[in-house]
Amino acid sequence: MFEYFKFSFITTVVGLTAAYFWGNYRVPGSGFMALFIVFVLAVLETSLSFDNAVINATKLEKMSKEWERRFLTWGIIIAVFGMRLLFPISIVSIFANLPFWETAKITLTDVDKYTYYLHQTHAPVLFFGAAFLLMLFFHYFFDEKKENHWIKWLEKPLSHLGHIQGIETALTLITIYIFQSMLPAESKLPVVLAAINGVVLYLLVHGLSEWMNSHQPKAENSAIKQSFKAGLVSFLYLELIDASFSLDGVLGAFALSKDIIIITLGLAIGAMFVRSFTIMLVEKKTLKQYVYLENGAHWAIGVLAFIMFYSTLQEVPEVVTGLAGLVLIVWSFISSMIENKKVKE
Repeated sequence: MFEYFKFSFITTVVGLTAAYFWGNYRVPGSGFMALFIVFVLAVLETSLSFDNAVINATKLEKMSKEWERRFLTWGIIIAVFGMRLLFPISIVSIFANLPFWETAKITLTDVDKYTYYLHQTHAPVLFFGAAFLLMLFFHYFFDEKKENHWIKWLEKPLSHLGHIQGIETALTLITIYIFQSMLPAESKLPVVLAAINGVVLYLLVHGLSEWMNSHQPKAENSAIKQSFKAGLVSFLYLELIDASFSLDGVLGAFALSKDIIIITLGLAIGAMFVRSFTIMLVEKKTLKQYVYLENGAHWAIGVLAFIMFYSTLQEVPEVVTGLAGLVLIVWSFISSMIENKKVKE
């Protein structure tokens, strides 16, 4: 098992060391406090994202070994530097109408000003991520071809709703309408636009991925090119899912620290462990052994989406978000073990 987490442990050592020196550089004598905050952030990110690892594994199982390798290399760069460092700076830059480099300077020199701007983007960002994840949740359960039902009395009727064209989009838009109606008037337009962008992006990327997978040419050269394109679209789809999962954690991390470097180090360590869990699940064929894990992860996605919507109205503690997903994953794991025992008998 250690082989799957080797690079994660190396990242942990490097990250904690960097946190200590950065903390002492910013405020002499605060190195150990910075190290502790990074450690806490890493543990939170890892524990809150196990459902993310399961979802990643379900997508990676359908991708080639080459794209699996790219997910570990390119993907971790996007996850760490893109979502954990550049993303918070970029959204402040866009919403505050400031040049990127000026925003980056504010991030490092005036954390109070940066935090103020980030707070202004909180609701639109969460609406965007929640809408994307809710579409993913509905698409999984509203599938008339789905045969693997965990909570049978509920999942079977939901699968029949897949016969209604566009049902997942309609329900997502209704959910957006309900939550935006409870927000202050000045926040309504930004959150609705952000949420609609999340829905449209999901439809585009998922639709393109499905189309490419169903139009594989017979000619060898064309098949290789098409396979690359399909792999690229699936990779981008996976990264978008990964990014949507991380939105809540990235914004929530500012409750523990206002230092973007400390936050990035902590979340980067967590992101690396999520990647390691993902590869372990794929290579050990865990999802095939424990048949309800995928169902549990998608229920966790639905819960996370609604929590993200609700947290724009009232703050939700990270421990609630994490426990909700963890309970569903553990429950589905235990149910899978019970099912396996029944099959053997």
